[in-house]
Amino acid sequence: MSWKLSAVASKDAVEAALEAREYTIGWDENIVLTGFEVDPQEPDTWRLDAYTQDKPTEDEREAVRALFGDNPPPVLAEELPDKDWVVESQKGVDPIRAGRFRVRTPDHEPLDEPGVTEFVIPAAQAFGTGQHETTAGCLEMLDVMKQQGLNPRSIADIGTGTGLLAFAAMDLWPTAQATASDIDPVCGPAVVGNCELNGIPLGTARGQLAMVIADGMDDPALQARAPYDLLIANILAGPLIEMSFDFAEAVAPRGSILLAGLLERQEEGVRAAYHKAGFRLHRRIVNGDWSILWLRHRFAG
Repeated sequence: MSWKLSAVASKDAVEAALEAREYTIGWDENIVLTGFEVDPQEPDTWRLDAYTQDKPTEDEREAVRALFGDNPPPVLAEELPDKDWVVESQKGVDPIRAGRFRVRTPDHEPLDEPGVTEFVIPAAQAFGTGQHETTAGCLEMLDVMKQQGLNPRSIADIGTGTGLLAFAAMDLWPTAQATASDIDPVCGPAVVGNCELNGIPLGTARGQLAMVIADGMDDPALQARAPYDLLIANILAGPLIEMSFDFAEAVAPRGSILLAGLLERQEEGVRAAYHKAGFRLHRRIVNGDWSILWLRHRFAG
């Protein structure tokens, strides 16, 4: 890649922009995003960099600006020396640990530590590396579920993105029937590629991952594989509320729902929606400003 678009904003604004990219349908995968602190003395000042293969077009500039919503900061373009900027961008993404899991980019060395499961996710795929609090929190909660004896036979990861949470669930429950879905068509090849990187078998049998492109639960394949003992949805508060009854109908009578993508201040509304749908809070984790919720059917033991 030979060009970079940069925008300086607050930490919250850059993190929100990176999250917005995760849910932008049709995002150009050739635009590689990273976000980071500019100066340790000013921890609230962050920069978003977007690397492009050629001189950025106005459409590409607008795509980056749009990630910031109605009040985008200035987006500046810079021509760069001839380097592999995908690799360069990954150098700034350190491995993360969450529960028994370690998530790293391909340029980092594996860690040979007993009891630790590693996943390799390219940094170009934004939150798929686990850097965001919601993804890391979900990994931690999945580990807690395993420790507390949860043993799902059928798992769905809705809004899977890179497939990371589905991979973690399959590691914890290797004989389960696993399904991952996302509304964004570009997630299909991303998940397939990440399955190859991590030795995850694709298919519809137990111990294999079935990948589906679907809008919410409105898909024959998702409906045919229901009910699910565990449904994971790391998306946004609004869609979580809108799909509360759809998710509830897709979960087995004694099943569990793992929700993330909601800020603490949005938790009350999300919990209220799922209470109406028949679920109660079993456990919560707060990671940064974000809530991660384990819900169980009100009549489950």
